[in-house]
Amino acid sequence: MERGTGGGPRSTAVDTPDAAPVVCTAEGAERAAVVGGEADRLLQSFRLRDLVPLSVSSVGPMFSVAATGGVMAAAAGWWSLPAIAVLALPFVVSSFVFRLLNRHFPHAGASYHWSARIVGRGPSRYQAWVLILAYFFSIPPIAIPAGSYTLALIAPHSHAPAGVHMAVTLFWIGFAAVPLLLGGRPTARITQVFFGVEMISLAVFGVLGAMRWSKLSVPVHFGAPPWGGILVVAVVAATILDGWEIDSYAAEESRRPRHHPGLGGIVGALGALLFYAVLYPLVLGETPLRQLAGSTDPLAAWAQRLVPGDPWAMLVPVLASTAGGLWLTSFILTRALYAMGRERLVPSSFARLNANRVPHVAIVWSLGAAAAVCAVQLFVSSLSSYFGLLLSAAGFFLLAEFFLDSITAVVFLTTGHKRLPDVKLQPHGHPGLLAGAVFSSIVMGCLLVGFFVVGPKAFGNGIDETLGALLGLGLAFAWWTRHRAAGPVPFAGADAVVDRQEVNA
Repeated sequence: MERGTGGGPRSTAVDTPDAAPVVCTAEGAERAAVVGGEADRLLQSFRLRDLVPLSVSSVGPMFSVAATGGVMAAAAGWWSLPAIAVLALPFVVSSFVFRLLNRHFPHAGASYHWSARIVGRGPSRYQAWVLILAYFFSIPPIAIPAGSYTLALIAPHSHAPAGVHMAVTLFWIGFAAVPLLLGGRPTARITQVFFGVEMISLAVFGVLGAMRWSKLSVPVHFGAPPWGGILVVAVVAATILDGWEIDSYAAEESRRPRHHPGLGGIVGALGALLFYAVLYPLVLGETPLRQLAGSTDPLAAWAQRLVPGDPWAMLVPVLASTAGGLWLTSFILTRALYAMGRERLVPSSFARLNANRVPHVAIVWSLGAAAAVCAVQLFVSSLSSYFGLLLSAAGFFLLAEFFLDSITAVVFLTTGHKRLPDVKLQPHGHPGLLAGAVFSSIVMGCLLVGFFVVGPKAFGNGIDETLGALLGLGLAFAWWTRHRAAGPVPFAGADAVVDRQEVNA
């Protein structure tokens, strides 16, 4: 066990501009940190019991199956299961790597900040761009289905015009802004309510599906592996296996920032894998593949067989999962923008806090921009494939973000970790984590390269050019911000409480 999480001297690193990291104690980092006064900092309010529901709910198991199950079934059929498993392993490994990095470098900017402290400021600026695209492109594909599921719930047999759909979508975007603007604790409390609905529903449908297996099961047929489809599923699966890392971006709002962030993420990653290990086999095993392939809501097709005539039974938990995922994905993006604004990678106004000490400018701008994208999707019929493009782009950039995190972890575990003062005093290493980080880098790197090969066939012509242009814009972003960006602003990582009874809570 590393020192720095208990009463011993913590250690961290402070960078000089465009130079190798300089290692020093946490006390020195706290004096060097330029984070303003207490009122200029995010409020440290999250306990571990808040971070775990945030991590699990951010994954959105039921929404993820509803949103991507049809695409996966069409691409790979039963081979979707091993494809998800292939990607799940490096994601689970990443959760343990994030735990280690959080203990040394707790920060609202999380992954892009780790890159600045370990790899260098140039690569970090590029990773900031990838991070923005990954989470921003994830918001519209959540917001639009939230409107669809709501309309299906209240008017199941009518086809709503685009204006009505947009109005309902805007309602959910506005609803997502409310807990975010009210502060961390309201966000956690509202999330716990929606989390409870989803977990109870998962348990009920899992038990019901298992009980009715003998009556509803359909033949299992794998056939020859469709390698292109498996690769597409693996990339799309990035959108259903991410989200658990939210507690890393909530590190500056944790009451114990060097102990709790990372733990919730591990629970979220393992929990997501458990949910999918139960849900996907039941859905595939009890619903004909022709009803699932290309379906906009495969869970509804499964529910129609489980509870015929009661579509609300599945729509309610799916909607709860969708709504929770909407504001929690926004939470990650706004905390990253807050940290970037503090370092002037984006306008410094993004680092402003309201009376509840949350970055209100980042929240309003990110959700407002997402609403504009939703409007284009719903009102411009010629862009009917735009939703698929956004979904694939989100999966690609999420995978790219985790790939860069794995590279950061490899660098840290091979060079940076050895330079920490506590490691010099008590030498130790993490060979298992290093091997896992190398493995994750290889798997995710291969998937990213492979996506350019099968992407046009799966998502249409133009996807490679679009992704290539966005990646190229990242280089322009890194170049443009090289002079205006300030140095990394470290967070001291001090516990917000000293009462042992509250620490153990």
